[in-house]
Amino acid sequence: MKRYFPFLVILVILVLTFLFPSVEFKKSGDPHFNTGDIAWMLMSTALVLIMTPGLAFFYGGMVNKKNVISTMLQSIVCMVIITVLWGIFGFSLAFGDSIYGIIGNPSTYFMMKGMLGNATWKAAPTIPLLLFAMYQLKFAIITPALITGAFAERIRFNSYIIFLCLFSIFIFSPLAHCTWHPDGILAKFGVLDFAGGTVVHMSAGWAALASAIYLKRRNEANHSPARITYVMIGTGLLWFGWFGFNAGSAFGANALAVTALATSTTASAAGGITWIFFDMLRGRKPSAMGTCIGAVVGLVAITPAAGFVTVPHSLAIGIISAVVSNLVVEWRTRTSIDDTLDVFPCHGVGGMVGMLLTGVFANQHVNAGNTTGNGLFFGETHLFIVQLVALICVSIFSFFGSLLLLKITDMISPLRVSAEDEVLGLDISQHGEKL
Repeated sequence: MKRYFPFLVILVILVLTFLFPSVEFKKSGDPHFNTGDIAWMLMSTALVLIMTPGLAFFYGGMVNKKNVISTMLQSIVCMVIITVLWGIFGFSLAFGDSIYGIIGNPSTYFMMKGMLGNATWKAAPTIPLLLFAMYQLKFAIITPALITGAFAERIRFNSYIIFLCLFSIFIFSPLAHCTWHPDGILAKFGVLDFAGGTVVHMSAGWAALASAIYLKRRNEANHSPARITYVMIGTGLLWFGWFGFNAGSAFGANALAVTALATSTTASAAGGITWIFFDMLRGRKPSAMGTCIGAVVGLVAITPAAGFVTVPHSLAIGIISAVVSNLVVEWRTRTSIDDTLDVFPCHGVGGMVGMLLTGVFANQHVNAGNTTGNGLFFGETHLFIVQLVALICVSIFSFFGSLLLLKITDMISPLRVSAEDEVLGLDISQHGEKL
C-alpha cells in the first residue's frame, strides 16, 4: 500500500483538475494594472525561485560528499511539492478569507479559482492576483527548504516529504496569514515584517532547532565540507535572488523597492565582512565559508526591516546580526544539539535579531505604510514592544508546533535512516545515486 498511495494522490489531483477548471472570469471596471509593476513582479518571482537552487548549493557544499545529492534534492523537491499544494489550496490557506485572523478559508481560492480577469490583491492593486499568488508561492517553497540544513545527513527522504507538507500547511500558512493578510491577528496587532523575518526565517529556524533535538545527533558528527566552491556559488545565487525576495515585497517598481534593494545589499555586505573580522578578532583565519555565512545572515536579518529602515541602519543590522549569530554558532557547538548546518543560529536567530531591530530602527519617513510607529532609536516604544511580543508568540508556535509535526511524521513513517544507511550515505541509501 505504501508503494501505491503516493501515486493515488497524484490521480486524485488529476481528477480535481477536471472537476474544478477554474475558468471564472472577473470583470469589474478599470483594473488599474501597471505594466512596469507587472514586469518587476514577474522578475521578482523568478528571482525568489532561483534562491531555492541557490540554497541547494549553499547547503550541498557544506555536507559530506556522500550526502551532497540528497541534501540538494531536499531543497529542489520543495519546488515541485509545495507548488502543487499551493495551486490546490495552499494559497487559499495563506491568503483566503480570514478565519478568526488565524488561517485562510481553503475554499476561497481552491484550485486557483477567481484568478482570471482583473482580480487583484488588496496590498498589490496594480498587478494581477495570479501574479501575486505565484510570487508568494516562492516564499512557501524556500521556507521548508531552509529547515533541511538542521537534519542533513540523517533523515529518510520519504519521511521528509511528509514533514514538509505538514509544515507548509500547519506552520507556514497560518503564519503567512496572521502576518501578511490585512485581517491577520499579527497584522492587526501592528507587526512589521516586510519580507519574511517572522513568516520565513523564524519559523524555519525554530523548526530546525526542533528537528535537531528530535532527530538527535548523527553517528558521524565530524565531517569536512564536500565543496566550499558550491557554498560560494550558493551564496551568490541567494544574494542575487534576495533582491526579488525583499525589493519585490514592495509589489511594484517604485521607490520603496529601491530602498529595500539598497538596504538588503548593504546589510549583506556588512554581515559578511563583520563575520570574518569577528573571527579574526578571536584568532581565526578569514575563511570563504565564514564570509558566505555572514553575508547570508545579513540578508536574513534585514528581511523583516528592508522596507522600513535606512541604509545606515541596514549596515547596523548586518553588523549586529553577524556578531550575534556567530556567538550563537559558537554556543551551539558546545551543546549536544546537532544542528548540522547551524540553521537555527543563522536563520532563526538572524530572523529574530532582524525582527527586534526593525522595532529599533524603523521610521515612518521610509515607509508611510508603517502605521505602527517609529522604532526605539527614535524615542518611541510601542513598535518595539509589538515586535517583541510577536517574536515570543511566533517562537513558541513554531517550535512546539514543529515538534508535534515531527512526532506525527515519525508515527506515519520513521524519520531517521538506519545506522547502516547513515554510514553508507544518503545519496546511495535513499536515491541510488552518487557524485
